[in-house]
Amino acid sequence: MDVLDTLKKEWQNKEQKFPKLSYNDIYSMLLKKSSSMVKWIFIISICELLLWILISIFLFPESSKQFTEAMGLKTFMLISSTVSYVVVAIFIYLFYRNYKTIQVTSTVKQLMESILKTRKTVRYFVYFNIGISALGLIAMNIYLYFNQEQLANVLSSTQEYGAIPAENLTHVFFIAQLIVGTIFIGLLMLFYYLIYGLMLRRLKHNYRELKKIEL
Repeated sequence: MDVLDTLKKEWQNKEQKFPKLSYNDIYSMLLKKSSSMVKWIFIISICELLLWILISIFLFPESSKQFTEAMGLKTFMLISSTVSYVVVAIFIYLFYRNYKTIQVTSTVKQLMESILKTRKTVRYFVYFNIGISALGLIAMNIYLYFNQEQLANVLSSTQEYGAIPAENLTHVFFIAQLIVGTIFIGLLMLFYYLIYGLMLRRLKHNYRELKKIEL
């Protein structure tokens, strides 16, 4: 047996070890992976909503509750929280609908459209959550800024700010609000980048693979 025959035999053995995938095999694999990603987006969004509800009920400090009541912010907090929960619930429903839609797709084009739709919904979900958090903090601090006299009276009776001189009280408060608010929004953005960003990148990869087999 010459060298060429030996090489041919080795190549045939390699082909047997690594069988070629058909069009349907690749489509089924990408469908399964995409469906799994959308399902996890749906599950994580539910867990996130439940987490915020649990925090607001059980982990919200009593001192913060007393502060919002003393400053007349209780109604504002209730309305903003309710609106946020309702909108997030709508997004969760959309994620569920996307998951059900992607499960019954039968063509590459339909699957690609479902992936694009899911990616768009996730982006809007992230933008809303970050936006509503930032706007809520800004609106609350604007209200507090225009009610500084009442704010100073409330803060002077608290343990955290009681030792601060009266002339510096509100300044220290707003600086602390700026620092804490920036850290909170930054952590929120990091969370969405790590969790939902990973899901979006995987869906984007699946979309590119589908585009290849469509061509």
